[in-house]
Amino acid sequence: MELSLAWRLFKRELQQGQLLLIILAITLAVLSVSGLARVSERLQVAITGQASQFIAADRIIDSPVKIDAAILTKAEDLGLKHVTNMQFNSMVYSGDKFQLVTVRAVETGYPLKGDIELTSGKTKALPQAGEIWFETRLGGLLGYPKSIELGNSEFVLSNEISRLPDAGFNPFASSPVVLMRMEDVAKTGVIQPGSRVTYMYQFAGDEASLTVFEQSVKPLLNSTQRWVDVQSGDSPIAGAVKRAERFLLLASLMGIALACAAIGIAAQRYCQRHYDVVAMLKTFGASAKQIRLLFGTHLLLVTLMGIVLGLIGGVLLDLGISYLLPPEIAAYSPPLTRPLLLGVSTGLISAFMFSAYPLMRLLAIPPLRVLQRQLEGLQLGMWLHLLLSLGAMALLGYLYSQSWALTLTVVAAVLLLGVLLSVLGFVMIRLGHSVGMKTTNPLQLALAGLRRRARQNAVQLVGFSAALVLLLTILALRQDLLNEWQKQLPENAPNYFLVNIAPDDTKPLNDFMTAKGIVATDIYPVIRGRLTQINGEALISNEQSEAGEKGRVGISRELNLTWRNTLPANNELLEGHFNQAADDVSVESGVADRLGIGIGDKLTYVIDNQELTVKVASIRAVHWETLQPNFFMIFTQEALAPFAYTSMASFYLNDQQATNDQSTNDPATNDPATNGQALSADGTPKDAVILALIQQFPTISIIDVGAMVGQLRQIIEQVSLSLTLVLALVLLASALVLIAQTEAGMATRQRELAVLRTFGASGWLLRSATGLEFALLGGIAGVLAVIVAEFALYLLKTQVFELNVYMHWPWWGIAPVSGALIVALLGVWRCRQLLSQSCSELLKAGS
Repeated sequence: MELSLAWRLFKRELQQGQLLLIILAITLAVLSVSGLARVSERLQVAITGQASQFIAADRIIDSPVKIDAAILTKAEDLGLKHVTNMQFNSMVYSGDKFQLVTVRAVETGYPLKGDIELTSGKTKALPQAGEIWFETRLGGLLGYPKSIELGNSEFVLSNEISRLPDAGFNPFASSPVVLMRMEDVAKTGVIQPGSRVTYMYQFAGDEASLTVFEQSVKPLLNSTQRWVDVQSGDSPIAGAVKRAERFLLLASLMGIALACAAIGIAAQRYCQRHYDVVAMLKTFGASAKQIRLLFGTHLLLVTLMGIVLGLIGGVLLDLGISYLLPPEIAAYSPPLTRPLLLGVSTGLISAFMFSAYPLMRLLAIPPLRVLQRQLEGLQLGMWLHLLLSLGAMALLGYLYSQSWALTLTVVAAVLLLGVLLSVLGFVMIRLGHSVGMKTTNPLQLALAGLRRRARQNAVQLVGFSAALVLLLTILALRQDLLNEWQKQLPENAPNYFLVNIAPDDTKPLNDFMTAKGIVATDIYPVIRGRLTQINGEALISNEQSEAGEKGRVGISRELNLTWRNTLPANNELLEGHFNQAADDVSVESGVADRLGIGIGDKLTYVIDNQELTVKVASIRAVHWETLQPNFFMIFTQEALAPFAYTSMASFYLNDQQATNDQSTNDPATNDPATNGQALSADGTPKDAVILALIQQFPTISIIDVGAMVGQLRQIIEQVSLSLTLVLALVLLASALVLIAQTEAGMATRQRELAVLRTFGASGWLLRSATGLEFALLGGIAGVLAVIVAEFALYLLKTQVFELNVYMHWPWWGIAPVSGALIVALLGVWRCRQLLSQSCSELLKAGS
């Protein structure tokens, strides 16, 4: 009988529209979580997939020796594609010219991700047997010969490389790159026992298989082997991808918090409407078990309907968004399983946990309420409601993000909002007594309304403030991330690097740049040295440590050292002062943490077989993601003056400068048939400025990073689009919550309007008072939102995103005014029908 009664009650209230608010809240919760999760996962997969082109694969194992064949077998068993590449240095010869090059030997199938960019266009093909593809600067250094000698073999130079997809960014890798087939390596005779070779094993496949592969293989790697993915520290896109993924997770977590608040408010309203029903049922002899079963079934039906509608809305939202996305992002389609399960879990957990407290109060309604409407049964402790609500939010947040930092930040923001609302509610009740029920002007009537509905208004403020907090937080983080990426890649970011600049070439090079109208960045001296001692304690290598030797493990390679009198622009001083004394050195924070270096420590280096001891004066944070030269150690000029050095610099060269310069004296570039541009072996016009630079300064190595900068910009643009789309979704979710919140209290407001109409209040007075009341709520919500948003942003920037913290002073004026306008417009719009009715119509509707 109870189930039948629950079904009839559900149908009746559904037809009357009384379940609209709670169904809308649950639908919003499920739609927000499943829709945002689906869109966020699509964007995450797309961003990661696009960024994986920077390493030409999804994962890489970098090793100085061949890895165990069982690892490759494991990859094949998981359905992963893989290729093996080799990298080594060797000399190449053409007539009486020779040049040190970096040889990349690759298997068929390379690259697994991305394309090889040739001067003639993009391709996935590889050199034929007996051919070599070469970088532009090698052609300039050797005079574009038809063939070169490598070891015991001669190879045809068949194509010119603009960029390999996994070239990376290393301005210290000064030798040109050549590409050849793996099977051609043996006939060169270059690789002998003891040769220094780097093996790169590249893998690609679905994320689930890659995760299993990583979990099983990564622990087997030793200290000389590296596991590389797009989020590895040396990837130029790593920082952008990490921060973008955190942003998308945060947006979804905020959506969960917003949806949970909406469900809690709707559940409270639902139970309040049924106080009289429960009292009547108890009066007619219904048992507590029957009532629990009745309303438990009723709420379950409401929850299931909200979940179904929310899932449908989430799927439609994803389909709609996918049409707006660029094809390269829309092509990525992760499985629907997780977003759907997350949506169902959100609907069930939030509906139960946020409805438990109002439902317990509902079931405790005494039968005497039939005679005394003010009776509300047992006043259960609010601590129980708070515990259940925060528990549900934390559980859902962690299940979704797997990040305690993000989850606890959202929970902390909710706690602060709750404390502020509690204080505000108390103040409103205390101050409201002096206002009374005066109705001489709209403001007094609005203030009186705020006092009478202090509890209800506090509940409404939860929704209004939560929506504004979400908007402010997401908007601020989005803007900060975009600004950070803009600093990383400004409009005129250097696209060429010059390495191995001899001291004697510095002035002629400056004269060359001036003549061409090119502005170069700072010139950094570069000296190679090895850190051998810390405070007199000799350092050992990783290999020695693994062999059982005792001692502090150091850096088992030479470092690139430089000197500067001022702190580099992309560095941040964390401790100490920057290089004031001659024996001062500034150390990068990551190396300092790894080696246990602190201010005042003595560091000993070996440079050109000479020892140099300096004192640590400062610790710096370095933004490695910027396309600028970065150094672990920065000395003073006095300290490194005794040692020989070369320098490096960078500059930006636009297409017009690169192709239209005709000032070179080289005959090839002055040939009218070539329009003043040099010709390669196949007759392709060359960049005149770069060719002239190569020919005038043959010992300087030129590294072209223009193609990589362009690809990096493309990734950043896609990430920016992702942030914008998520912001749009958050705006939509916030708008729905604001609209839903205005539904709360309509019945009470209708009765009050009827009473005021009866006592002669004019339509203008009621409209003005209603608008002012909602405006005051919106303004208060705006102030609370700014306080909570600033608090949340402080935690997020310091603990999650590693961004600079600053106050958003304009918000303190904009947010309250915007909140007042938006909430006032929504409130007046929702109450427009009630405000237009006569006294008799209001009384009939409320009866």
